[in-house]
Amino acid sequence: MPSYDAVIIGAGLAGLSAARDLAAAGADVVVLEARARAGGRVEQTTTPNGRLIQLGGEVIADFHTSYRQLVAELGLTIVPSFTDIPGESTWLMRDGVFRGEDMPWMSGKDRAVYDRIDSTFAALAATVNPENPWSHPDAEALDKLSFGEWLRSEGATPDVVRAIESRAFGLAEDSVERRSLLADLRKESVAGATGFYDYDVWESSKVQEGSATVALMMADNLGHRIRYSTPVQSIDIQPTRSRVQTETGEEFFAQNVVSAIPVGPLRDIAITGVSTARLNSLRRQQHAPTVKYVPIYETSFWEDQGQNGTGYFETTMLGGTWVQNDGAISALVPVDRLGAFFALPPHRRAVILREELVLAYGPAARDTQAEYIRNWATDPWTQGYVTSWRPGELTAIGPLHGSHEPPFWIVGSDQWVCGYMEGAVRTGRQAAQAMLDQ
Repeated sequence: MPSYDAVIIGAGLAGLSAARDLAAAGADVVVLEARARAGGRVEQTTTPNGRLIQLGGEVIADFHTSYRQLVAELGLTIVPSFTDIPGESTWLMRDGVFRGEDMPWMSGKDRAVYDRIDSTFAALAATVNPENPWSHPDAEALDKLSFGEWLRSEGATPDVVRAIESRAFGLAEDSVERRSLLADLRKESVAGATGFYDYDVWESSKVQEGSATVALMMADNLGHRIRYSTPVQSIDIQPTRSRVQTETGEEFFAQNVVSAIPVGPLRDIAITGVSTARLNSLRRQQHAPTVKYVPIYETSFWEDQGQNGTGYFETTMLGGTWVQNDGAISALVPVDRLGAFFALPPHRRAVILREELVLAYGPAARDTQAEYIRNWATDPWTQGYVTSWRPGELTAIGPLHGSHEPPFWIVGSDQWVCGYMEGAVRTGRQAAQAMLDQ
């Protein structure tokens, strides 16, 4: 049986980043990928007229340094994202359609409360170490509180909670009532503790050639080292020679095993030789699943109407919108609304989602050239989309989150502060370096 320096499970950004660095240093690696393609939660397609469309992760921030470094090494280009588009945001609320950047449906009094609590949140986030939130003196108390409970304890009015909830649904996040305050503080701490989630802080840039191109270029360079359509069934970790067995019974032996798959599919793999505490920590983590909808138009017609394509939708199935590129809108169905989405007959789903866009952007939203629906919620190799933390979960899982148990290494966006492309690249490259240092 052949033996490798490392068997890497999963050819998403994390696994590819780790494999790329290990191979470049001369290590003998093999990557086992369940899908017939590379990329994981980044994926792209081409419209009939040749336009490149992203079906998964798209945008990055200035502080996403590991991802930016990788993009530079690959010779790709980072450009401004939708946050630079002129015009007004659109708020599709239960009491009407509003345009403006600062919750134009909200009263001045409520806006003052929002701003005050935003500042309080920023100050509190600055006290949390994102690498070790468990060291905070009030970690357990902050973790037990839901974000919604904390907002109300600070005097948030119903409209303030509505505003933050609407923004969360646009990101396909879980409700503020089911999110740990400590987890949200940790997330914003890593972004500089500027306050509530802000597109300008988190989503200001993108890869001009397409985010999935980052993964595809690494996969092309790795070539034969990737084994596609090879789901893993079991992992047995031993000090010097571990074994990975595929669903077809094929065995791979290696000094190191790297898990670079989401926590959902990882629960489906039988793992031995790893501590019970480690397995309990991994299997307890959860996702906020979503469905992504991308309609394509001849032009960005909304700009002629004074709209920038960024939308927040309170009561529809879609949580909100942003502009992917010229004439292309991206939108997500958040977890709270997936039941309504899946209840629709499949052939009616795009029709209904399109009509929701009509409510926000007018009749021209019906004139699509193409439409794409990517179901990340029930995808067997993802079983979700972004990392989600219920109250009490961050301290229950504890400092094992984002750590390793060599020769078993755990990488991926789920193992960072929150589920973004930066986390995949950062953890993948850091694990590769740690293996090489050993």
